[in-house]
Amino acid sequence: MDELGAWFDTQSLSAGAALVGRLAKAGPLPDIDLRPSGLRVRPPAGADLGLTSDPAALQELRIVFDAADPAAVQDFWGTAFGYRATGAERLTDPLHRDPDILVQQTNDVRPLRNRFHIDVVRPAAVVETVRGGREPSGAWGVMLPDPEGNELDLVPGDPLEAADWQTLFAAMTFYPTTSAAQAVQLVTTVARLADAAGMPLALDLRSGGVVIDHGKDQWEVIGEAFVALAIRIQDAAHELGLTAKTDGLRFVQLGLDAADVPAVQSFWTTVLGYAPDPRVEVGEIYDPRRLNPGFIFQQLDASETERRQQRNRIRLELGVAHDQLPARVAQALEAGGEIKNERPGRCSLTDPEGNELDLIARNPL
Repeated sequence: MDELGAWFDTQSLSAGAALVGRLAKAGPLPDIDLRPSGLRVRPPAGADLGLTSDPAALQELRIVFDAADPAAVQDFWGTAFGYRATGAERLTDPLHRDPDILVQQTNDVRPLRNRFHIDVVRPAAVVETVRGGREPSGAWGVMLPDPEGNELDLVPGDPLEAADWQTLFAAMTFYPTTSAAQAVQLVTTVARLADAAGMPLALDLRSGGVVIDHGKDQWEVIGEAFVALAIRIQDAAHELGLTAKTDGLRFVQLGLDAADVPAVQSFWTTVLGYAPDPRVEVGEIYDPRRLNPGFIFQQLDASETERRQQRNRIRLELGVAHDQLPARVAQALEAGGEIKNERPGRCSLTDPEGNELDLIARNPL
C-alpha cells in the first residue's frame, strides 16, 4: 500500500478491539493492524469518530531489487513470497502484511554476493512446492538463489500442538471470515483471551479474514501456556463456524552481513526506530509496533574487500510521514549514515558500510 494510514494509541488489545467495532459500524471495514499499544488503519479512518492519529508512529518498508532481468527476478520472488504483481515493477502481499517488493532495471553488473539477504518462513508443504525440486544450499541448507544471485533463505515451518496454527518463526494462524461483523466478533474474543493470558498478540483484520500472530520466537519462550491460549482461540473460532487456512502465511526478516556489526546495527536501529532484541546473542532488532520486518545482523569477514565495496543489488525504501523526513535524515546522519542523493520528498542514504536506504516522504492522511 502507498498510504501509511493512521495510528491510534490504545491501552490494550481489548480497548483496540472496541475501536475496531466502532470503525466497523461507521462504514466499510478498512485494513486494521491491532496491537496491544494501538492500531493502524488503512486507508485512514476514524476522524469522524473523534479519534486523533499519531502520524509520527507510522512507517513502511519496501524491498527494492536492481536487476538485469527484472522479469526473471520478479517471478522468483513473487513465487517465493506468494505475492501478486500489482504493476510492472511491484509485487504485493495479498494480505498487505509484509513489505512490497520493487524490481527495477539496471545495466550495472554486480557479480559478487550481496550483503543483504532475505529470510522467509512458510508452511512446509508450500516450501516444497516453491523449491520445485531444486536442492537448497547454504550453511543451514535452506538457501535458494534467484536468477541473479540474490539469496533467499526459504525455511519450512512446523505445525503447533494446536492444530490450526503454524510455527513460522512466529506462531500464527489465519481465519477467513464472511463479514465484517464476524471478523469483529473474532477479534473481540481473541483480544479478551489474550489480555486475560497476558500475551501480546498481533491481530490483522482484512476484508477476507483475520491473521493472529504471536511474534518471533515468543511461542517457544512461553511454551505450554501459549499452546493453551492457542487452543482456546481456535475453539472460539470454531464456535463461530470458522476454519483456519494457513497456506498463505509467511514470516519475513532481513539479514545483513557487516564487518562492523555494532556500527551497522546502531544505524539501522536508529533510523528505523527499532529496538534491540533483549537476547543480545541473536543480534536482532525489531519494530516495537510489529508492523515492519525485523533485522538480523551477521559477521562479515573484513578481508572480503571487493564484496564490501560492491554496491548491493538489494536496497530498502522507508516511507515516513512527510513532516517526519527531516528528523529521520538527521538521525541517520548522527548514526553514521551518509547522504548520497537528495531531492524534495526523498533522501538516499548509506549506512557506515555502504548499504542503501531511501527515505521517502508520504502523507499519512
